[in-house]
Amino acid sequence: MKKTLFSLAAAALLSAGISTAASAQATMTPGTVMVGGAPMYPTKNIIENAVNSKDHTTLVAAVKAAGLVETLQGPGPFTVFAPTNEAFNKLPAGTVETLVKPENKETLTKILTYHVVAGRMTAADLKKAIKAGKGKATLKTVSGGTLTAMMKGPKTIELKDEKGGTSTVTIADVIQSNGVIHVVDTVLMPN
Repeated sequence: MKKTLFSLAAAALLSAGISTAASAQATMTPGTVMVGGAPMYPTKNIIENAVNSKDHTTLVAAVKAAGLVETLQGPGPFTVFAPTNEAFNKLPAGTVETLVKPENKETLTKILTYHVVAGRMTAADLKKAIKAGKGKATLKTVSGGTLTAMMKGPKTIELKDEKGGTSTVTIADVIQSNGVIHVVDTVLMPN
């Protein structure tokens, strides 16, 4: 009897959880993607969305320290390859703390703008460019550097930076009012 009551209670809780998740999804705007536990609304700009992602607090702090908030709130459009907190944690100890110091603003700005490409490039656009480039697409970044996009398997996009490091797109096509964000798992480094 206790086992049956427990099973019924568990089923009821599971059903309530599914119902709550479903109702939360139902109230989201079409095209909304969850990133870092927060909805990324296609009607909001890059900054308005990014500040809500618990996975991008380091990126947001860095963007503020570099003075790029106003730029990324602008009309764009921009394609942003957004490193997660875990991506920043892969850097040598003390790197982020050093970069956000006022005296390192120029270096920080160069690194951050290296993650931005002018225009809106969805995953489909990137894949098309990779195919047209016979397996590689060269992307000109806002910092003036280049990224090389390629396929890692049939569906995953990988980026190679100027130092030979690679980063994988873990969440693609987070559409914004002024562009698109692709979440990446490693910070990309310019020369």
